[in-house]
Amino acid sequence: MHLDLLMIAALICGILLGYPVSFTIAGIATGFAVLGWALGAFDFSLLGALGQRVFGLLTNEVLIAIPLFVFMGVVLEKSRIAEDLLETMGRLFGRLRGGLGVSVVLVGALLAASTGIVGATVIAMGMIALPTMLRSGYDPRLASGLVCTAGTLGQIIPPSTLLIILSDVISNAYQQAQFAQGKFTIETISVGQIFAAALMPGLLLVALYILYILGRAWLRPQDAPPVAALEERPGRVAVLGTLAPPLLLIVAVLGSILGGIATPTEAASVGAVGAILMAGLRLGVARPLILGASGALFLLALAAGIVPVRLQRLDAGGLDWALGAVYAALALAGFCAIGASLRRGLSDGMLGAALTSTMTVTAMIFATILTASIFSLVFIGLGGDETIAAILGAMPGGPLGALVFSMAIVFVLGFFLDFVEISVIVLPLIAPVLITMGHDPIWLAVLFAINLQTSFLTPPFGFSLFYLRGAAPKEISTGQIYAGVVPFIGLQAAGVAIIWVFPGIATWLQALLY
Repeated sequence: MHLDLLMIAALICGILLGYPVSFTIAGIATGFAVLGWALGAFDFSLLGALGQRVFGLLTNEVLIAIPLFVFMGVVLEKSRIAEDLLETMGRLFGRLRGGLGVSVVLVGALLAASTGIVGATVIAMGMIALPTMLRSGYDPRLASGLVCTAGTLGQIIPPSTLLIILSDVISNAYQQAQFAQGKFTIETISVGQIFAAALMPGLLLVALYILYILGRAWLRPQDAPPVAALEERPGRVAVLGTLAPPLLLIVAVLGSILGGIATPTEAASVGAVGAILMAGLRLGVARPLILGASGALFLLALAAGIVPVRLQRLDAGGLDWALGAVYAALALAGFCAIGASLRRGLSDGMLGAALTSTMTVTAMIFATILTASIFSLVFIGLGGDETIAAILGAMPGGPLGALVFSMAIVFVLGFFLDFVEISVIVLPLIAPVLITMGHDPIWLAVLFAINLQTSFLTPPFGFSLFYLRGAAPKEISTGQIYAGVVPFIGLQAAGVAIIWVFPGIATWLQALLY
């Protein structure tokens, strides 16, 4: 009797019945632990490792970046910076046939690289861009599919919560695979490597979406006409003023990670501070104060990295104290702007809403990860890891067949489960086996990331579909939303196929940087 496989089936059924995910995972794990013990198939002493697992999770420096990146994205969403981007890009490209759709994809990519929050992006574009596209004569299915798909770019373009979780899962799987091969001087995989590997595939998907929009607009002009009644095209100053802040934030966060200047957690804190300053600028804090403080903080980070000061040393000289005074003055200028932005955010209600959303999303993610530790421990105790290895090993085609089967399983599960559940429950079981078979872990992580991104689009439980259903005008039916995402699911599959055939797209940048 395969209690391990019954355990997975019970988990899927429990989630489909609508029970809270984290409680379902913990309840199913506990129930099958008791059942396995009663049948003599599980040793309760294995649960003694649970405390060590939870402690390791809570002290994992990689996962600490999650709440900071979530806060960064929520602040940018609550301060309505997305609205400015959509308006400016729509006026810039709207006169072209299919140009408004192109602007939605480009804004989705920018928001993905600066927020990484799918729900915030889909809702913002559903409320702002979707009505504009409908008024301009866009096909409702194309417009709905565009908004849903552009919003999911936040899962593949770094920084992204999915990539952070995946980096931890794949790194652990890579270590297990090395131990299984008898290697005890092991290598690890960092978040920066996964970010670097996912960047080019993310841009590849952006290019595929844009080519599809332009091709459809050329073949069926009635589906994506140019915007007739459009305001004057924005000038260079207006475009630069709108694009510069998020682009600088992207460069500061991703550049510091990919360049090896900062860890992901440190870069996430930089992003959170940058988002606060951008929100302050958007909410009316004096522009000279924000710009001056941003410059001061940049100079402080640059100078402190080049000429560090250690005032606690007994032999600290006059130069150290002079530099310390300069650094303190620069820090004070930055703190003044941050304080003014926080005060304006509190009075406006933006900061309170952002903190509440951050706590809610973070609690959901970590509750799922914690309970998944219980689930995986019981599953392994029931012999599930051996069952998975046997199933994958028996696949026709060897390692290639095992990978095809695994990708198909993840894709099907994406119809019913959230990406967090798949990442922390399913992938830790199949990834070590696939890596042991010889698949490159970095390449594997990117393939799974795009596959999991597709789960946001697949009905009936695609989260982007739910987000858009809540934000879309009443004239958009649920059937039109579902039909609209089908071509983009095909484009996702094409993206996976391209990266499968040309793995260098996913591996060359991280190999160059690391």
